[in-house]
Amino acid sequence: MPVLNYGQTAIEWYFQLDSKLKRHYVTVERGRPVLLRGPQVDEPEQEALVLRRARWIREKLAQVNQPQASEPIVTGSRLRYAGRTYYTEVRHVPDALKPRLAFTASRFIVDNPDGLSIHPDALMPLLERFYRERAQEKLPLRVRHWQRETGLLAAGMRIRHFQSRWASCDANHILEFHPRVMELPASVQDYVIVHELCHTVEKNHTKAFWALVASHMPGWQRQHQVLEQAAFGDAV
Repeated sequence: MPVLNYGQTAIEWYFQLDSKLKRHYVTVERGRPVLLRGPQVDEPEQEALVLRRARWIREKLAQVNQPQASEPIVTGSRLRYAGRTYYTEVRHVPDALKPRLAFTASRFIVDNPDGLSIHPDALMPLLERFYRERAQEKLPLRVRHWQRETGLLAAGMRIRHFQSRWASCDANHILEFHPRVMELPASVQDYVIVHELCHTVEKNHTKAFWALVASHMPGWQRQHQVLEQAAFGDAV
């Protein structure tokens, strides 16, 4: 699907022909690419239409992709990392200036100055920082491994916050990963890497693209299904 970079926001969209409409409409939904529908237009015209509404789209994406309201996080709650959910301990630390999040081999620990529970909205920035740090530590090693395995070369990689996608390969062959890729099982992380490496050769999801993915990762459909079912947008 095409992507428009608007400031720090990557807007991914798809087009739906509706010849009954006289103008074009944009729909923004949680965890999905932007829908552009209306009379037939080619991709450059689609991009111009999306750019015209880009500021509005960015604001709506920020609204609809906010973490959904849920119960406060307390000792015994579980947070996701690397395909598993881990026991979480919330400790009341009155002297702490702000909440802190740490991870041991078997659990998350939250030090909270405000009590023995913390709202997901307050925890989300801490959890995303943890994912970002782990992504910066671990993903470059996996990218190098898969470059050696496949012979496909990226121009670089970086961690980037997207509104509605896990990863991207830009026009300069730089791989970009959402920090929350670290929620996923290692095998699915590997699939995401191989998927984006294949985009260095085939930019679109053509038959040739999927054949290239299959040549490097037979049985990729299992990982793809896990990815499709992953609850992007629900961190806690």
